[in-house]
Amino acid sequence: MSIDNVALFDMDGTLCDYDGQILKDLERLRGDEEPHFVGPIRKGPDHIKARVDAITATSEWWKNLPKLELGWEILKIAQEQGYRIMILSQAPIDNPEAWSGKIKWLQKHLPDVDMTLTRDKGLVYGKLLVDDYPEYILRWLTWRRNGLVIMPSNDSNSGFEHKQVIRYDGSNIEEIKQAMTRLKEASGLEQMARDMPKSAKRVFNR
Repeated sequence: MSIDNVALFDMDGTLCDYDGQILKDLERLRGDEEPHFVGPIRKGPDHIKARVDAITATSEWWKNLPKLELGWEILKIAQEQGYRIMILSQAPIDNPEAWSGKIKWLQKHLPDVDMTLTRDKGLVYGKLLVDDYPEYILRWLTWRRNGLVIMPSNDSNSGFEHKQVIRYDGSNIEEIKQAMTRLKEASGLEQMARDMPKSAKRVFNR
């Protein structure tokens, strides 16, 4: 039995420049007397959140998000090293247009890559997670005591640290390559067994 070297890639803030596009669109809606809003978007005032909801209400907006260079640099390394690439993304449960728009974006940019849309990223197996959002990272690491996370750096995750997380800001590409190489060389079954809680190990070893 073999375990694939699965690399899970988030979309918004990792492969897609969600924040950059939102800020551009918010600027177009800004009144003459309003101050410039620079984020973070999740902590914006109510009127900003309402505008974000309006901006992101169509699948075409999601389909046309620009690529985020940091995430694609990591993706290229994963492809070169032979990882199995899978997309792991979350979307607002009350915005079905976001879900369909994400699928359209993948069909446009990564048509041969498998995708999982979920409300709980911690449920999905992978050796490697590439994600920018600390809350999702911590949930995934709950069950991955030996997993590795590469986190594209942005203002929203500034200051976040974890022993299993490497921040990538474009200047430490060799560190990323080396860490991904070491991870890929580890036995999939051995890693999965190490990640398991003790109760699950007893069942696995029967």
